[in-house]
Amino acid sequence: MTIKEIKSLAANMSEGDPLLRKLKKDNRKGVQKIIEQYNRDLQKRNLEKEEFSNLTIFEHKLFMQGFSEIAGIDEVGRGPLAGPVVAAAVILPQDFYLAGLNDSKKLSEVKRNEFYEVIREKADSIGIGMIDAEQIDIINIYEATKKAMHQAVANLRIKPDYLLIDAMKLNTPYPQESIIKGDSRSVSIAAASIIAKVTRDKLMKDYALIYPGYGFDQNAGYGTKRHLEGLGQYGVTPIHRKSFAPVRDIYMKR
Repeated sequence: MTIKEIKSLAANMSEGDPLLRKLKKDNRKGVQKIIEQYNRDLQKRNLEKEEFSNLTIFEHKLFMQGFSEIAGIDEVGRGPLAGPVVAAAVILPQDFYLAGLNDSKKLSEVKRNEFYEVIREKADSIGIGMIDAEQIDIINIYEATKKAMHQAVANLRIKPDYLLIDAMKLNTPYPQESIIKGDSRSVSIAAASIIAKVTRDKLMKDYALIYPGYGFDQNAGYGTKRHLEGLGQYGVTPIHRKSFAPVRDIYMKR
């Protein structure tokens, strides 16, 4: 076979493929490079499978106990000076697999958006909760976060029978477990993290068009230099959290 033909076949070879054993005996440099690349790709795939398996430990334990509709819950937007806090609840099928899935903060924007589409397509149910800046100022960010999570659960099309929550406890009739750093330890919470993050980022990009000068499309409402300069120049907008410093100080002066 030509090197080109072998390269084409190598893409679909399994680890125990008889062709692989034959190719290992082929002394052509081009063939050996193909084998080296195959081994690197195989190592990467095996590592991804192992990491994903570690991410499903909580869900697998619950499936074994008889639970079937496990909702992972996470939020994004507790720290920004502007915009809502957004929570997502996601119920995944038991056979769900997405290599490279992790906490949304550890992924590039391109990868987050790619995973967002996959999760939207494959999830059994997704619920979103959102509490705006005005409500955050009234009830505080901690209570607003819990309220957004409650909304997310209520907006699930499928009723959950167990909740896995990132570092929070909710007052609900459902059995639950709070997991510290759950977005990097539970596949369901990691999926919820991505849904919440991409949903909020898209919203903040829309707000950037309505309120130009603050860089909301780049900073998502966090207190970056451009955002603070915008506050000083243009003042406080309706989506700013007036109970958060330095927004509060600027708002009180005007």
